[in-house]
Amino acid sequence: MTEKALRLGTRRSKLAMAQSGQVADAVSRVTGRPVELVEITTYGDVSREALAQIGGTGVFVTALRDALVKGEVDFAVHSLKDLPTTQPEELVLAAVPVREDPRDVIVARDALKFTDLAASSPKVAARIGTGSPRRMAQLNAYARIHGLDIETVPIRGNVDTRIGYVRDGALDAVVLAAAGLNRIGRIDEVTEFLSVDTVLPAPGQGALAIECAADNADLIAALGALDDPFTRVAVTAERSLLAALEAGCSAPVGALADLLAAGQIVKEMRLRGVVGTTDGTRMVQLSTTGPVPHTHDQAMALGRELATEMLAQGAAGLMGERAH
Repeated sequence: MTEKALRLGTRRSKLAMAQSGQVADAVSRVTGRPVELVEITTYGDVSREALAQIGGTGVFVTALRDALVKGEVDFAVHSLKDLPTTQPEELVLAAVPVREDPRDVIVARDALKFTDLAASSPKVAARIGTGSPRRMAQLNAYARIHGLDIETVPIRGNVDTRIGYVRDGALDAVVLAAAGLNRIGRIDEVTEFLSVDTVLPAPGQGALAIECAADNADLIAALGALDDPFTRVAVTAERSLLAALEAGCSAPVGALADLLAAGQIVKEMRLRGVVGTTDGTRMVQLSTTGPVPHTHDQAMALGRELATEMLAQGAAGLMGERAH
């Protein structure tokens, strides 16, 4: 007799369905059970308001979590950067798989790079679309430092919609996450991968979170086979920084924890953080390096430590300025 299928809750977008499908295949392999996708519409999917306006935090997650709590699905897959930093007691992050490329990318007209784009029309600012205050802050800061003339334009919509703005000439470029384009097989449309030295990604960007009920010990154990310990401590440190800054998913905060290796041996973890006003006029950017965390608490401590330093340099005053 075939075992009952596990129900995986997912958002309906093409990207969410693609990444959930990949997780479903992996879960089937480790459990030997079929997995069926249960499509759930979230508030963030139906609202047309800017993410910064509707709060950003949890808008793509709440409906999935409600379905988990009610037992309508057995587990759910989220883009980790969409998850609020507080974890509900009745749910657990059973696995954080190996992270995809965390970088942001540009898809621009005429296959131009960011710096060429801003210099290609000397009398007109290059119009660059993004729904993210974090991206706006860092792109505007970079442009200001390097004498580039750009205008960041707030946009919403799925990948097709966003790239469509470039194809039809409404915008010169859009900024997207490399991981998303990779997962839907459209990475070849990228005209430039933005260095993390130019734009730090969102905390948790490129990583997925597999969540299930905290009382389902068997499923937690099975899903744990997909967990990557290095990815988990890195994103835990990034999200700890975000939480200690008391900033939501839509705040202009970038963070990235990466592992520093000597040869094949991982020696240390470096955590970088940035926060700035969306016009790029004021920024606080710092980093800290320490031993690779071996526990959740050590990773949390690394994030809090950097947040304390950033707050001491005035970070709190920069986060109140949301994109309008």
